Amino acid sequence: MNKRSKIKNLLKNQIVILDGACGTELQKKGLPTGACPELWCLANAKKIQDIHASYAEAGAQVIYSCTFGANRFKLAQYGSGENTYQINRNLVRLARQAVGKGVFVAGDIGPTGLFVEPFGPLGFEEAVAAYKEQVRGLIDGGCDLIVIETMIDIQETRAALLAVKETADIFAIASMTYEKDGHTLNGTDPVSALITLQSLGADAVGCNCSTGPEKMLEFVALMKPYAKIPLVAKPNAGVPRLENGKTVFDMEAAAFGAWSEKLARAGANMIGGCCGTTPLHIQELAKTVSGIQPKPPLRKSLGALTSSRSYLLFEENKPLYIAGERINPTGKKALQQEFLEGKTAIIRQMAVEQEKQGAHLLDVNVGQPGIDEVATIKSVIGLLATITKLPLIVDSSRIETIEAALRIYPGRMLINSISGEKEKMEKLLPLAAKYGAMFILLPLIDGEIPHTAERRQAIVKSIYNSARKFGFTRDDFVVDCLVMAVASDSGAGMETLKTVRWCSDAFHGRTILGLSNVSFGMPGRPWMNAAFAAMAQLNGLTMAIANPASAEFMNIKKAGDVLAAREKGALKFIEHFSSVNASANITMPPLKVTASGYVGVQPPTSLDKMTQTIMDGDKESIMPQIEAALKEGKTASSLVDEVMIPAIVHVGDLYEKKIYFLPQLMASAETMKKALGFLEPHLKKAASGNKGKILMATVEGDIHDIGKNIVVLLLRNYGYHVTDLGKDVPARDIMDAVKKENPDVIGLSALMTTTMVKMKEVIDTARAEGIATAFILGGAVVTEAYAQSIGASFAKDGVEAVKVVEKLIKR
Repeated sequence: MNKRSKIKNLLKNQIVILDGACGTELQKKGLPTGACPELWCLANAKKIQDIHASYAEAGAQVIYSCTFGANRFKLAQYGSGENTYQINRNLVRLARQAVGKGVFVAGDIGPTGLFVEPFGPLGFEEAVAAYKEQVRGLIDGGCDLIVIETMIDIQETRAALLAVKETADIFAIASMTYEKDGHTLNGTDPVSALITLQSLGADAVGCNCSTGPEKMLEFVALMKPYAKIPLVAKPNAGVPRLENGKTVFDMEAAAFGAWSEKLARAGANMIGGCCGTTPLHIQELAKTVSGIQPKPPLRKSLGALTSSRSYLLFEENKPLYIAGERINPTGKKALQQEFLEGKTAIIRQMAVEQEKQGAHLLDVNVGQPGIDEVATIKSVIGLLATITKLPLIVDSSRIETIEAALRIYPGRMLINSISGEKEKMEKLLPLAAKYGAMFILLPLIDGEIPHTAERRQAIVKSIYNSARKFGFTRDDFVVDCLVMAVASDSGAGMETLKTVRWCSDAFHGRTILGLSNVSFGMPGRPWMNAAFAAMAQLNGLTMAIANPASAEFMNIKKAGDVLAAREKGALKFIEHFSSVNASANITMPPLKVTASGYVGVQPPTSLDKMTQTIMDGDKESIMPQIEAALKEGKTASSLVDEVMIPAIVHVGDLYEKKIYFLPQLMASAETMKKALGFLEPHLKKAASGNKGKILMATVEGDIHDIGKNIVVLLLRNYGYHVTDLGKDVPARDIMDAVKKENPDVIGLSALMTTTMVKMKEVIDTARAEGIATAFILGGAVVTEAYAQSIGASFAKDGVEAVKVVEKLIKR
């Protein structure tokens, strides 16, 4: 029996105990502030081995190697990026020597500190390659399993998991870290992450860090109903707080053990501790859960799709799901031209409109002569992943296009489609299995178009039998029941409906139709499509590929949901037809959200459009809009003060309310940056002089700088000269810059409690060296009380930062 099977069997019989915190234990052992933990452990092998051994003695069955930050990007900051393989190999060997063969050693993988394409600058394949380098070292060092942990970016987690799966057949855990609101900083919720990662091949999925066991209990409860695999929970020892300048955790071992019992009963199968936990915590955990029978996964299969920010469950007797069909160049000259020019404005508009109009997922087809289809699909998916939360369908006849889409998409995707043709099945079924995708089963074989329901049924069974060999179940695909034009065959519609009914009642599978084919060559097409949809609903249709902008179709669809008893209480139907003019089929101007938060139906002005462009993060459209506004006589300063700053402030508000997440915030900030770069010459001409010099930095150990970047943009907009030192900046570097730049104000940012203490270190260093410059602090965890306690001012956001800076300089 290999190690992977051994771990799986163990999980069937007991709760598996994981180890506790490493970082806080290393600090107790003397790890210096700012030192690389991995390099320090290699130089102080006895100390890390003592920690490993103490957890094993406390009852941990799995010990994590001290390789959390041992990827080439993190190690390069300490001049050791080229030694990634050796460092990982040697640290795993130290762990093995410490605990022997009776305890599993997990090779530990953490974030790179960079956001991965399409959410950041690190290319997806570059991330995969970096993780493969680390994985090879961990495996050659002798690890029994690999754990990917403390991830905030689902795409980076996918890159790491693919690196593992493409390197070796080894048990792999994927664990995300969630904020109190139940999302990662990138906006992924626990259920979406679970579905994406278990589909991609993770052997266990869960969460660690950020919260204590009470909040983590909620996350486990959310995931359990949809889990096909064991769940992992590794909470902190309660909530961190600052005490005498140090971060401490408030949960004692006994309380941690009591909460661990609740986690086990909620369905966590592997439980350990994260920040602040000690061997005593793990000892209490092991003692508490020792007699509890593990709660096995509740699902063997799951029909569901995901994006990075949402999930879509295909459940029985639910309203008809709509796949928006508009992102397809066929018959659309403007979209065809946009593809040829490499632009995306129309695609952006189509995606946003279809989501607002009620689509549940979006079909994406980029089949266009004269373009690089693979490059185009990657670009389009990258765009859609940031602007819509809807899951995507990749619609292509080219295998290489489908593969490129599956690899880069940060979720679980639907393939349109896999037919019974030999080449398609031989190449696409393995691809769908590798990336965990669902697919549309198209009952075509050897060029044959089956005209009868009976022949279609036979082909469906044949393709399903082939798919089962790759582990697919009926939950993993939807059957395209083939819609033919009634203009050429009056019985075509009935054969389709027979196939839908057979799939629903006898085959027990899900179905999909491309509705518009039925009316080809006929007048009154919207009405025929809508009538056909209603008939298909009654026969059990799951999903329709359609245009959600069609009032005829959407009105009939909503009525059909009620009449077919798919919508209990008819609440959505009543809401829809109670809205102004809905039943009269009058199209209202689209709602727009302005920077002030006003919602209205007035036609948007050119400045309203610019506001929306910044809020949408549309870098492509902002330049023409600015040029047009300048030609209309608007001044650069008025555009900045009256449009751009209010827009980016409103984006910040949406981020604080968790309506926007980091990808949307970053996109808006990049659009703002591009606009300011263009306007800078005009602003310099109008500027009356420099208002003052500001030095900005995110403190050492903290890689989050989005909020700081927005503050920098706003300060520059208001005429201040800003020197931005970036993120993860040591106190010494800040002091050197202060002496060189002689700023009027120093701004410090931190997002984490563990790095917030660095602010005090910077200020104390400055005062000790005779620097009396005023400090302003900000960041998600920073409070006004904390800022005042260490002799600094506080600003909750960019707008307030501008006001505080102005007061500090006047003072």
